[in-house]
Amino acid sequence: MASRKQNRIDWTTAITWLVLCLIGWITIYSAAYNADYDSIFSFNMSYGKQFIWICVSALLGGVILLTDSTLIRNASLPVYGTVVLMLILVLFIGTVRGGARSWFGIGSFGIQPSEFSKVAIALLLAHFLGEGKEPLKNIRHRLIALGILAIPAGLIMLQPDTGTVLILFAFILVMYREGLSGTPLIIGICSIIIAVMSIIVNSTKYSLPFGTTEFSGQTLLITVFLILGVVGFFMVRKLALPRSRKKFLRLTAIITLSIVGFISSVNFIINDVLKPYQRNRVYILLQLPVDDDPWADWNIKNSKTAIGNGGLLGQGYREGAITKFRFVPEQNTDFIFCTIGEEWGYIGSLTVLSLFTFLIFRLIIMAERQRSVFSRIFGYSVACILFMHVFINIGMVIGLAPV
Repeated sequence: MASRKQNRIDWTTAITWLVLCLIGWITIYSAAYNADYDSIFSFNMSYGKQFIWICVSALLGGVILLTDSTLIRNASLPVYGTVVLMLILVLFIGTVRGGARSWFGIGSFGIQPSEFSKVAIALLLAHFLGEGKEPLKNIRHRLIALGILAIPAGLIMLQPDTGTVLILFAFILVMYREGLSGTPLIIGICSIIIAVMSIIVNSTKYSLPFGTTEFSGQTLLITVFLILGVVGFFMVRKLALPRSRKKFLRLTAIITLSIVGFISSVNFIINDVLKPYQRNRVYILLQLPVDDDPWADWNIKNSKTAIGNGGLLGQGYREGAITKFRFVPEQNTDFIFCTIGEEWGYIGSLTVLSLFTFLIFRLIIMAERQRSVFSRIFGYSVACILFMHVFINIGMVIGLAPV
């Protein structure tokens, strides 16, 4: 029995995970070092607590490995319900950290329910999609799958924790693998492009060459898309076959009006919905001026400086000038990659990225080898969540993702 369980372990994946854990642990020790607690096992400091979490995760992995998969599948709904309840409770009795009411404080430790939501969604989504053949071909099943994702995402937005919500978009990739049409992905990408265009042009006033009246970039963009819509309308009338003309005319009108409405909503969200610090993060990402907070881009500037300071081979372990003197806030958590970049340089950064890439691909390969649909979907969920974490966290440090 023990031999059969042992054979189920993919040792290449396990060793890669362990190496990344050790790299993260010693990097946290370097970034958060305190001379009063110089032992890496000092549990009063973040590096000591990190060791505990590594041990806990390894123990949980062992327990899960020894647990029958049917039991895990049957527990998906209770786990999901418990996490949703925790997300509701944290809105009322949670502790505020970093501007979000998203933590339960337990002594010197904290629990963030939104982190458990990733596992809960993965379990229930895998359970639901594994019930039938091609469930995402059915509109009702698509709505249920999106609802499984939307309920925790909506509660997390109320905290507000936009970073975790962005991570949850990884499940769209999972659903795409399981048969979801590529149309939502195309619409999502086009929406991001139009939103970025709208924010950039709206930061500037425009005027006609023959007049003095100024108008906003939003007005200019809406006018451009309305003109394109009218041109498309007449082209369809002229070129489309008679039997499909009405359908394409209706589609052209819907697309044009949707884009115009979306552009208007982007401006409303940026100015009236987002909090000032959230709006500043978007402006910094798009390299737009931030007038009300000259220190808003402090993290980004110093993290880029730290990474650039590392050069090819780095400054050496615990020898980074920028990170050693704490010029980068949160350098032992969200901005940990700048510590790696400064101390280990380009070679060290490339090594860490290569390990993450290798681990993600191994997870995908393992997912494809699974006999049950439930296991395959859960494996893809883990791989996609890890991909989004790496993309957003490293992108944030180098200015390619919002902070």
